[in-house]
Amino acid sequence: MWQVGGASNGIVGAIISIETLMATQLNRPSRAGFAERGTSLVEVMVTAVLIAVFFASIFELNAMCLRFIDASKESLAALQSVQDRSETLRNLSFSDLTNTAVVQNLMATAANPALFSQKVTEVVKISKYPTPNGVTQFTRSSNGTVVNDSVATDLGTQLVKVDVAVSWTMTLGGRARTEQTSSIVSNGTKK
Repeated sequence: MWQVGGASNGIVGAIISIETLMATQLNRPSRAGFAERGTSLVEVMVTAVLIAVFFASIFELNAMCLRFIDASKESLAALQSVQDRSETLRNLSFSDLTNTAVVQNLMATAANPALFSQKVTEVVKISKYPTPNGVTQFTRSSNGTVVNDSVATDLGTQLVKVDVAVSWTMTLGGRARTEQTSSIVSNGTKK
């Protein structure tokens, strides 16, 4: 055995053979390299269609949720309109509540300033309680005209029943909807 720089010929040969083997492996194309070619046009088109369908469904879901939110807002506005009109009538003196001219003038304005309240049909019925003797009914249309549909024979002097109803056509589905409430109002002092 001969030595180069103090190292044996076997070690140097082994190092040279390892370096040669590594260089050969690095320069040889691997089988995995052949599988990693670019994507075809068909694959790109299928991916684009899948992404387009996904986003279209997300946008439609968003639009549907917005329509349901609008329908909920309409129902809430109707409830608020009914409550506002009912409270206005309850706060009148008993003599004003049983006076058709006062109630008709009061109904000339919408129950509240919301746009929704200005586009509904509002019906107020006032009758003697517990045994009605006719019904005084007022209808306020969406254009603001108030019609006195009927007048009760006698509203009494102690108790009246006040029914307030709001009707409208829903934006979602075009269905006719109504919200209503009833109150019993007595003749007495307000606190």
